[in-house]
Amino acid sequence: MSSRWEYATLEWIWDHDALRCNLPDGSEFREQGSYAQVVALLTRLGEDGWEVSACTAAGNWLFWTLRRSLD
Repeated sequence: MSSRWEYATLEWIWDHDALRCNLPDGSEFREQGSYAQVVALLTRLGEDGWEVSACTAAGNWLFWTLRRSLD
C-alpha cells in the first residue's frame, strides 16, 4: 500500500519579517514573520495535518516543503 501526499510550501525571508505559504488548492497567504510567528504558523499548519518534509536555506531565506497524507 502506497501513501498519497499533497504538498505545500512555506517561505520565510527573515530580515524582512515576511512569510508566504502556498497550498495545493492554489491559495497563497502572506503574514509578517518573526521567529514566534514562524512557530505559530507551523503549529497551525500541523494542526491541519501538515508536516515539514524538507527545508533549504540561503542567506536571509528559508524554504520549507510540507506534506500531508491523503490516505
